[in-house]
This record gives sequence, structure tokens and C-alpha cells, in this order.
Amino acid sequence: MSLQNQLSAANIPIEYHNIWEEPDAASFVRANASGNEIVPTLSIGTTVLVNPSAGEVLEAMRDQVPHLIPAT
Repeated sequence: MSLQNQLSAANIPIEYHNIWEEPDAASFVRANASGNEIVPTLSIGTTVLVNPSAGEVLEAMRDQVPHLIPAT
């Protein structure tokens, strides 16, 4: 929840998927988290982050999708 709150406070767009209701989402998470169902697992452009900090998310966004970072 901390990451969600930090990203929401920074007006970062978030798309949620429920890994317990969406088999494709669960498969994606397991494929990128050594077979585990670790959430949050984020896909940012071509980068996948497992249980990242807000700083790691913003760094990946600056690299992959800078146009999605809100102006401050």
C-alpha cells in the first residue's frame, strides 16, 4: 500500500490487475518473480520491477515512459 499511496500522491497513472482473478496477470507475475506471486510487480515499458520502491518506479519511468510523468 505504501507504493500505491506514494505513486497516487505523485499523480502517477496506475493500471491494476488482480492476479487471483486474471490468469494472464498471475502468469506474468510468476514469470517475472522467480515463480512467486509477489505483488506489486510492475511493467514499465520494457522494464519489469518486483516489489519496487517509488524511486525505482520513477527511475524506470524516466527511462522508459517519460511522457507519463506528470509535470511538477
